[in-house]
Amino acid sequence: MILKKYVTAGCAVGLLWLSTPVVFAADLEHGRRVFQACASCHMIDSDRSAFGPSLKGIVGRPAAAAADYNYSTAMKAAGASGVVWDEQSLAEFLASPQTKVPGTKMRFWGLWKWETGDLIAYLKTTTRDETSQPVTP
Repeated sequence: MILKKYVTAGCAVGLLWLSTPVVFAADLEHGRRVFQACASCHMIDSDRSAFGPSLKGIVGRPAAAAADYNYSTAMKAAGASGVVWDEQSLAEFLASPQTKVPGTKMRFWGLWKWETGDLIAYLKTTTRDETSQPVTP
């Protein structure tokens, strides 16, 4: 009878442990290194766009919102439909840009899932300048 209590308690603890999502701390240094591949087209230390739009403050920003960048028709349509770059939408886009926004100008094959979380965490550390012009989609 005592053994049954311990087995039941052990199973309950085991199920609780297995059902709890594992949260890994993002590796910001790894995210910074992953961003180096992005830096050939995108800036993160300025609100100005380069070959690609600035990614400074991208998390929480509507798609196609950088005023000084000439987005593709597809990306403009994504912005007009209400796409906002949050963690989920960025993860989907970074996994396969052409799948998430068919017709995007971004010529990139995508990131591995294990890279995406760290990159997004790194991008979240950037914010738009207080003095910059408001971003309008």
